[in-house]
This record gives sequence, structure tokens and C-alpha cells, in this order.
Amino acid sequence: MDPHTPTAALLPPPEDAPLDAALADVSVLLEQYGHVVALYPATIPVAHERRLHTVRSVLESNRIALLKLDLPPLAVAVLVRQLRQLSICDFGAGIVASAARLLSHYVHAGAVLHSVARLDRVPVTLKSHAKSWVPGAQFGVLAHPAPELVKIGAAESPAQQLAGPDFATRMVYAKGQAQPDWVTGTLAPQWQVQGVEEVPLPAASATWWGTGKLVEFAAFLPDVSILYQLVSSVRREVCTWCGIELIGDVCAFCSAPLAAVGNGRHPDQGQFRHSGVPGRGPSAR
Repeated sequence: MDPHTPTAALLPPPEDAPLDAALADVSVLLEQYGHVVALYPATIPVAHERRLHTVRSVLESNRIALLKLDLPPLAVAVLVRQLRQLSICDFGAGIVASAARLLSHYVHAGAVLHSVARLDRVPVTLKSHAKSWVPGAQFGVLAHPAPELVKIGAAESPAQQLAGPDFATRMVYAKGQAQPDWVTGTLAPQWQVQGVEEVPLPAASATWWGTGKLVEFAAFLPDVSILYQLVSSVRREVCTWCGIELIGDVCAFCSAPLAAVGNGRHPDQGQFRHSGVPGRGPSAR
């Protein structure tokens, strides 16, 4: 990570900090930076999510964006890293916050699991459930951008490989109670990633995947120049409610949908109009 990239602030759960402390911490962040963009996984405990909304409500601030993401924990951490990179570019807070949804489309997130018996976030067949009880069984699971599950074996055919990105990426992985050999020795070469980096396992990973015997991984766009190009290629709009500049069709700060524009058309729901990212040609690698 570029040493010039700002660090992320952690907003602790209610059991770790009283409300007064949380209000004080966020107030300091607003005073220092002007806006706060908070990303959190959809699996966050209800009490913790309620605390985030309480802080925003008590401070009566439309400068706090709460972005709930239905992604594995490591993928959420990757997006936090990317938004931190973009925050030092010439984008306003509204652009940076709304870029999270755009950039999530370019994250390939999954895990190696020793059991899928308690996995409820990716479709699992009865056959796979049965195989997960076999000692030594391992599964490669892709949760995003499209769910997929393969049995890891000694000789893997193309049909047994997880679908990877068609653009240049870097991969991070985090170890639970399992070894990363398949991720680093098989998956990374298959996906032609530019590099592999080990990071600490997020605290919520075992709960998200239903087991502690896992290695979580995520492939993503690592180059800030590519991120900048991607976000810059999207048409910008101004929120008619709070006046902040954004990309996409929903304001990340006030949640207002983008009003009809120009000829009365609404932007495609959930879509971003942009030119995409370079593929695997020589110029991209």
C-alpha cells in the first residue's frame, strides 16, 4: 500500500465503546475530513448497525455515508482499501462513496472451505453437502460476482475451475484454520494475477463462511490509476436532495434516487455508464 494512502478508522461495536465515545470519534473525523464514508458487511450484528445509524441521526449529519455491502468480509476490506486510494484523488466525497458499488463489480471474492455444511450464502447442492463430511474434503467457493462451487481434487479439469476475472488483478488471501496452497499454487496462476499478498483474516470471516477451516481470497484492481480511469469514465450527476456530486443512480449520503434527467429518462437501475477496464493484453500487464 502506498504510504500516502490514508488509513481507515474503525468504528467499534456498542459492547466495545459507549455511544458518547462513538459520537466524539465521528465528530472528530467530520471536523478533520469533512465527510465520513462507512463500509460494513451485511452480516454485521444488528446492534452494531443500529449504532451506526444512531450516530448519524444524533449528529444530524448528511455528511456520513453508511454503505451496507452484501460481500464477504475480505472483499469489503478490499473496497475500503480502494476507496482510501481514491480519497487522495481529485474526487469529491460523493464520488468516492458511490464508487464503492461500481468497484464491487470488479472484485472476485471467495474461499477454500473444508466444509460447506453451514454455508448459506452460496447455493450448495445436496451432493456437495454430503461430500463435505468426507475427511480431507476441500471446496473452492466463489461468492462474488457470481456464486460458484467446485470440489478441489488432485486433477482439476477446466470444468472444475472457478471462473476468474478477464482483466489484470492482484490477489489477497487470509488464512483461517487451513493452508493456502491451493489459492497460491493453483488458483492464482489460473487467474493470472499480478501478485499475491497475505493479510490478516477478518474477524467476521468464519461466521460469513460457516466454518473456521478456510482460506478467504479476493482478486481486485490494485492500480490507483486504473481505479481513477474507471471512476472518471462514469457520467457524474448532482443529487437533487443534498446537492452532492455522485455517480450511479442513488446518493450514498442521503440515499435519494437520482431524479429524471434531460429527456425524462432515468439511468438504468444499478448500472454505471463507463468504458470498462483494460483486459489482459500487454498494455494491461
